Amino acid sequence: MWKPTLASFMFICALVISPVQAGYDRNQAVLVEKVLYGDINSVRNITETQLIEDRNQGWKTFGGALAGGVIGHQFGGGSGQDIATVLGALIGAGVGNRYGSGTTVQSLKLVELMITQEDGTQVMVIQDYDPGMVFNAGDRVRVVYLQGGVRVDLAM
Repeated sequence: MWKPTLASFMFICALVISPVQAGYDRNQAVLVEKVLYGDINSVRNITETQLIEDRNQGWKTFGGALAGGVIGHQFGGGSGQDIATVLGALIGAGVGNRYGSGTTVQSLKLVELMITQEDGTQVMVIQDYDPGMVFNAGDRVRVVYLQGGVRVDLAM
């Protein structure tokens, strides 16, 4: 009969709790609908604070219960071992629920650009702040319209 060990438990937890990779690659080719050039009228830096809810709460509680059960199973013998396993699972679930819970606050740095495009239209674009690409009023920019979004870069 297979007896769980701490090493096997750590392996299972690593598989279950491993981070998910984002589906977006920075160097990915994307279809461009149109590109217009324009001049920046105004620039405003914005900090947006958003509350991020932890969607893995159940998994953290389950992982804590699993870890506590495995650790508790290492102690005692017979019915004492069963009691230690149950108590370990309960304590582990409580710890996983308490310390793995909640929400976090994330601050995003954004830049708001008011642009007069070469066709005479004015657009306002809010995008992530990039310290490598600082915009100033009067700068010539390229407005790239993508499927589902817009990106502004300094014109070259």
